[in-house]
Amino acid sequence: MSSSFSSGADFEHMFGLAPVSLWLEDYSALKQLFDQWRAEGVADIRAYLAQDPARLRACSSALKVLQVNQRTLDLFAAENQQVLEANLDKVFRDDMHDAVAHELSQLWDGQLEFSNQTVNYALDGRRLDVQIRARILPGYEDNWSRVLVSLEDVTGTVRAGVELRRSEQYARDLFEHSPVSLWVEDFSTVKNLLDGVRAQGIDDFKTFLRVHPEFVTRCMHEIRVIDVNQQTLRMFGASSKEMLLNNIGRVFRGEMHESFAEQLLDLWEGKTFQQREVVNYALSGDAVHIHMQFSVLADHMSDWGLVLLSLVDITARKKAEAYLEYLGKHDVLTQLRNRAFYAEELNRLTRKGPWPLSIIAIDLNGLKVVNDEQGHAAGDSMLRRVGEVLAKAVDAPACAARIGGDEFTVLLPGTDERGAVALQERILSMLELNNQFYPGQHLSLAMGIACCQSGDAVEAAIHRADQAMYAEKNRYYQQKNVDRRQPNP
Repeated sequence: MSSSFSSGADFEHMFGLAPVSLWLEDYSALKQLFDQWRAEGVADIRAYLAQDPARLRACSSALKVLQVNQRTLDLFAAENQQVLEANLDKVFRDDMHDAVAHELSQLWDGQLEFSNQTVNYALDGRRLDVQIRARILPGYEDNWSRVLVSLEDVTGTVRAGVELRRSEQYARDLFEHSPVSLWVEDFSTVKNLLDGVRAQGIDDFKTFLRVHPEFVTRCMHEIRVIDVNQQTLRMFGASSKEMLLNNIGRVFRGEMHESFAEQLLDLWEGKTFQQREVVNYALSGDAVHIHMQFSVLADHMSDWGLVLLSLVDITARKKAEAYLEYLGKHDVLTQLRNRAFYAEELNRLTRKGPWPLSIIAIDLNGLKVVNDEQGHAAGDSMLRRVGEVLAKAVDAPACAARIGGDEFTVLLPGTDERGAVALQERILSMLELNNQFYPGQHLSLAMGIACCQSGDAVEAAIHRADQAMYAEKNRYYQQKNVDRRQPNP
């Protein structure tokens, strides 16, 4: 039977022309080796082979190649079967050996066939990923003397899979380790809600949101966060993705409701790419100012099922801008409003009121003497104390400003002269407390008050307040018998 099967014309013809690599092999020596090991009490073939690499080599040596087809010679770049057999050590090497143990264990367990994916090498050095399938031919189950092995070259598929996994890992690494906070979100339910509103015949969506603010809240709750990257965790102070997502309500709150309403308005108008500045909150409770870019991914325009958000922390920039704005409107030494802000505010009040407008002109007594005798550092300390007094005494909407070296003004919109006198008394009270706190150098202020009823009279009121202040200042120096323009004798 063996002779007629292996030498039959039909078999030879099909074997030689098969489009896959075919090997006819003799495994009888392997079966004898297995029988010997079983007699010696071996039960776990994998463990037995792992204990000594020589045992695996003995199994490989027990396999005898009887015949290969033309596809095999082409695949392995062999001139003929004799050349291939003479170089089998080059074909079966390196990372193939781990796979052989799996094949042998299938035969050990009594299976008449096995399959596996392994690695072979062509004689020209090419690495070949192959899908191997083997079957002990019918009639040879007792001695394994005829085994048909097929090798399918899957190198292209394996390499494509490796490249795909590498590409996926590259994309994952770009996402995870981006220096920008990235969020992948599902907005499909939000789209369904917007479509539902549109189906009701609503055209004025802005008015709809104003009448139904709960709709904004509902849409916020329907956003599903799919993934965030590592920078997101760092930005919001979360130790893990689970921690962040379980506390998402602490991140998106406060001003975010209004920002998200604007985002919904843009989506309603078809703007699937957006950018805006928003405020979120770290889990510590600190506000995080953010520049957000929002984009519905191209393949999900129909359902908004995949949305990418990038968040850049601009908190430092916002603080710098706020500080620059503060410097533009405040006097650095006294922390009061500066002359530029005073001029803008006076112009605004002159045009719009409210009336009456009261003005308190204030001047620090004795600054020149302090500067001349004790130095400008001591004089600056006096000016800072004036800032402390006015900051504690003057509340909004009144405005206290330093408009010159030792000159200050308080603007009191919507306040009559009686109210101005009350504030003057409060300033004097704070001044007394300040002098108690700083007993070394007595602080003295000259103040003048004026009131006007319209914008046309503002300049005249400022002049009257100045004149009243200068009169008070002269009385101070007359009482002290000191010429303020000369140092103390």
